[in-house]
Amino acid sequence: MGNKSKTLALLCLAIFLASVLALADGQPRGADGMVLEGGDTGWVPFPHHRHQDALGDCMACHTLFPQKAGSIEVLKAEGKLKKKAVMNNCSKCHRNLVTAGRPSGPTTCKQCHSRKEG
Repeated sequence: MGNKSKTLALLCLAIFLASVLALADGQPRGADGMVLEGGDTGWVPFPHHRHQDALGDCMACHTLFPQKAGSIEVLKAEGKLKKKAVMNNCSKCHRNLVTAGRPSGPTTCKQCHSRKEG
């Protein structure tokens, strides 16, 4: 492949990637912060946008939890989500980040759960 062909291929790739990023950036991001029902141990504040920015891949969570308000409670009520599945998913990710030496969210129960709603 000649230099002109390589340059054209790189230019096309750059335009494609810029288009993908522009489309992704224009997508709704959902709520900035949420409060998740945390069972007997209390409510859990969830900084949604902070997680989106840190992970960069919505499907890291949304393969398990649909992108719809109240979906976790619906799945629990339907018996389609095991007890503590949310907590296990979150704490596993946070512990993996700590193990990798990267910034992480809370890793203990009391760091997330609050007796106060909201």
